[in-house]
Amino acid sequence: MAEDELDAFRKRWKRELKSKKESSASFPCDTSDQSGKKDLQKRYFEDFKNLNHSCSTSEPGERGDSEEERFAAKRGGENATKSEDQPEYVSIAHSLLDGRTSPLLDRIQEERSRRKRQYQKVTDVCRSSLQQQQQHPQRKSRKDEELVDQLIQDLNEVNDIPFFDIELPYELALKIFQHLDCTELGRCAQVSRAWRVLAEDSVLWYKMCTREGFHQEAGVSDSPCWKSTLRDCRNSARTVCSNWKNRVGSISQLQFELGKVLCDVSSCDNFVLAGYTSGDVRLWDTLHWDSSASYLKTNSLSVTSEPRPYVSHVQVNSTVAAAAYEDGCVDLWSTETGGVPIHHYQTPDRIQALALSPDSPALCSAAGPDVRLDGADDRGYWRTLCRTQLPKTVEGLVLVPGRGQQRPLALLSAAEAVYLLDPWEEEPQTLHSVYGHPVTCVDASNCNVAFGIKRTGWAMHDGGNKIHVYSLETKKPVICVGNSPGDFSCINLKDSPPHLLVCGNKDRRVRVFDLRAGASVASLYAHHLGVTSVQADEWKIVSGGGEGLVCVWETRMGAKLWEMHNRHPVRHVRFNTSTLLTANIPDDKSPRGACITDDDLTAHRRHRGVICHYDFSEGASSQDHILPICRSDYKESHGYNYNIGLAVPYDRLSGSHPSH
Repeated sequence: MAEDELDAFRKRWKRELKSKKESSASFPCDTSDQSGKKDLQKRYFEDFKNLNHSCSTSEPGERGDSEEERFAAKRGGENATKSEDQPEYVSIAHSLLDGRTSPLLDRIQEERSRRKRQYQKVTDVCRSSLQQQQQHPQRKSRKDEELVDQLIQDLNEVNDIPFFDIELPYELALKIFQHLDCTELGRCAQVSRAWRVLAEDSVLWYKMCTREGFHQEAGVSDSPCWKSTLRDCRNSARTVCSNWKNRVGSISQLQFELGKVLCDVSSCDNFVLAGYTSGDVRLWDTLHWDSSASYLKTNSLSVTSEPRPYVSHVQVNSTVAAAAYEDGCVDLWSTETGGVPIHHYQTPDRIQALALSPDSPALCSAAGPDVRLDGADDRGYWRTLCRTQLPKTVEGLVLVPGRGQQRPLALLSAAEAVYLLDPWEEEPQTLHSVYGHPVTCVDASNCNVAFGIKRTGWAMHDGGNKIHVYSLETKKPVICVGNSPGDFSCINLKDSPPHLLVCGNKDRRVRVFDLRAGASVASLYAHHLGVTSVQADEWKIVSGGGEGLVCVWETRMGAKLWEMHNRHPVRHVRFNTSTLLTANIPDDKSPRGACITDDDLTAHRRHRGVICHYDFSEGASSQDHILPICRSDYKESHGYNYNIGLAVPYDRLSGSHPSH
């Protein structure tokens, strides 16, 4: 209360007290007391008489209610008369005690009364609708159908989701629910109908499906129910994992029936590229076996030369395929059209290393110390980006993956030095160089570079051979792992899980390192002639050795699940979720013919090498589950005496014998 209002209140109070004293002095006290008592007695008997009269006239069932109502009305009337007779300061005091001067409490009381009236109105409407349904039972089914249609229409038009005791917009509630997993979404769907609509939203299940690695290139509208799609993908992934462990699936041998020796193999996604001593290059599309781009034509210079040069290196990605020949020629084809090469160049020396970027149009080749980097522009025309020369011969070459439309980066190893080639720089940058410690193998991911170092002489006593890991961003060492007496023969960093590195060694062991802790996760005794190729994922390791053995390991237990053997060393191992590709490439590219006295230079099948394609998404009932040697027919012209078809019953053969 303000100061002026308080002063006015005090003055008014004093005047009223003064006037009351003057009025009481004008009347004697005893007469007032006696007259007051008489008036009270008279009023009491009149009220009692009226009360008895009302009770006698009312019914027994309504007596209690009428008494209460009359008592409340009488009390209200007395309060009204008192409020009219009492002075103003008394009403102000009562209001102060009751707290009714606060505007917030008045608003709260008004809001409560409004909600109460609204609730009564809703209950009256529901009661009237129920009464109408009871009066008209024949229209109940039709009204139920109309109510269901109206409910569906209202649900389609709803834009707010009741969330606990408040209301959130649908998009905001969807952002909250996207942090839940499948189990938590299922529990939320049991809370209410509104939460069920939110928990089964297609956007949530689409993001969850792509986050787990399924249908990453699909859109939200590509599936009518992403929840069922994710369930089917998980079931198929579980089946594929079981087939991997039990070696259940189809086996196919990718053969080139020209009698020449396999030189090199490369694979990416569903494409497999192979080069032969005949100079032919063959491309398989394992997703569409009837692809018209299977046979790739060589350039005009290689066709006219006799004999045709061997294919020394091949590389393939999802868009282009490249091959290098012994005479220094390099051809580049499109995987979509095949046919004539789209790019060709010639080097004076033999190509020592060839690398193709897995996700960008970039090709790098090394002939001795000379390095050449080519790339495609926005219009698809290939041109030379840079040329450089290193002090020593290039032995290892890798293009850094994950660059996309950025400029390509090449990682080169020559003797004891590792270089990083950027086409925008004038000279290659030396990443690592220690005199007397040559680099044995190299690999790169989108952020790190790993290479094996061979220690000789007195350096053998300080821990043996090591693997150094450098960061591409800072160009500085991150960690050094490994302590092996043998040389590291292969490293796979780009295909390994995050923070893991898998490598093979000449000491017959496959090792997996955790780059965060710098410790060994697994060490497996695998191949007695050394490890030549290796790859790993979250739960398995596939390794190939110089003796021709392919082994599949379980990472957590360190146990061998199964193995396959072929004659020649395993030079290529690549797998994805459901397929495995292995290539056994012979070291001898000029073997003798089928017989010692035979003048035909056609190599025998056992000298050619083999490419095996395993598909674990198919069951054991598939015809391809049987090995090709067991499916062959003895009537085939290209068959040999050791691969007679086992499907022919022996009694049929014996029945045709003359003695029967």
